[in-house]
Amino acid sequence: MHESQFDLIICGGGMVGASLVAALTPSAKSLGLKIALVEQSPMQAKPNPQFQPSFDARSTALAYGSRTAFESMGVWELLHEHLTPIDRIHVSDRGRWGQTTMSAEQERVDALGYVVENHWLGQVLMSSVLAARDQVELYSPATVESVEWVEGQRHVVIDQDGESITLTAPLVVMADGGRSELRQRMGIEYRQTPYHQHALIANLEVDRPHDGVAYERFTENGPIALLPIEDHEGRHRMGLVWTLSDDQVNSRMGQIDQQFLADLQQAFGYRAGRLIGVGERFSYPLHLTLADEQVRRGLVVLGNAAHALHPIAGQGFNLALRGVCELAERIILAKQAGQDIGALAMLEEFIDGRRKDQSRTIGFGDSALKIFSSTNPALRLGRSLALQTLDLIPSARTLLARAAMGLDTPAARLKSND
Repeated sequence: MHESQFDLIICGGGMVGASLVAALTPSAKSLGLKIALVEQSPMQAKPNPQFQPSFDARSTALAYGSRTAFESMGVWELLHEHLTPIDRIHVSDRGRWGQTTMSAEQERVDALGYVVENHWLGQVLMSSVLAARDQVELYSPATVESVEWVEGQRHVVIDQDGESITLTAPLVVMADGGRSELRQRMGIEYRQTPYHQHALIANLEVDRPHDGVAYERFTENGPIALLPIEDHEGRHRMGLVWTLSDDQVNSRMGQIDQQFLADLQQAFGYRAGRLIGVGERFSYPLHLTLADEQVRRGLVVLGNAAHALHPIAGQGFNLALRGVCELAERIILAKQAGQDIGALAMLEEFIDGRRKDQSRTIGFGDSALKIFSSTNPALRLGRSLALQTLDLIPSARTLLARAAMGLDTPAARLKSND
């Protein structure tokens, strides 16, 4: 039995856990911050990540505000090498006349957002972990056996290669995903509201360049989103997120490619061009999930373990990243002041500051889904009017665009005052 002392233990080395390490890296050395990162899967990090494109790679939409976060972490320049900017977002309602377009030029920004392949984002974040190995100890693959509060510290027992290791720290962050085993083991209750829908995701080949345009198309069977992503071997690609009812998803997953593309083309239309190819399809059920407790003394729940959203507005990871940055800022300030970074009062202040953002982001996506999925004639007319109003009134469109870009929330400061 070995024992190691840290300032912070992060359980989960996915995009949220690795982002927290990257957010703390600019200040970790000057503050003498010692971090343990525990991940169940083998982490294949490289000091100089190499981009290995794949037609079927899963992608994440980054709000423009997330760029500020990654710039503060010092990883934006590398990450930007393989990002696809979103220059315009076109929103429409199938079978109705209402539509609106938001553009980066109108909002006077470089892009409304960006699309990045998940494996590239992961490699870039992990390169930041490796660059800070003097301050970060990586345990991978390793599983967390228990998390206990003992004499003013969190004790985390992990199993690595059959060896039991006890890690201690004043603060533990749980970032182990939407199916968090730790959340259940810690007795943290959560509320889950099923949408009775699935998200079907795949990459499509289209017959023309996407020109940086993202589409959100509302149909009677659920919204269809197409995201611009990098070309692959000369093939123009867009990422698909198709929201389907539970009783539709299996038939769509089982269709031959030709029939699947024909049905999707009919539902979406030809704004993005002809759909001429589809890669491997994946699907997952959609729920609105919110943990009842996101902090305890010496404990924080982050990312999908704390909240899982409908993908309608593409805000899940962006909301999580804002939480990561605010927590990192509070850890830095507490460490500078010589305060206990696991103190319950500080963590309660953190979560109080996050609830407004969480409520607003979750509420926006939930309301939009209900309004745009409704078959009520009055609501359908109302949403067409709303879209047309947005298209005619630039100030209203700007408010929506700023919210979508994550610019209505102050950016965290991630550098210590050394």
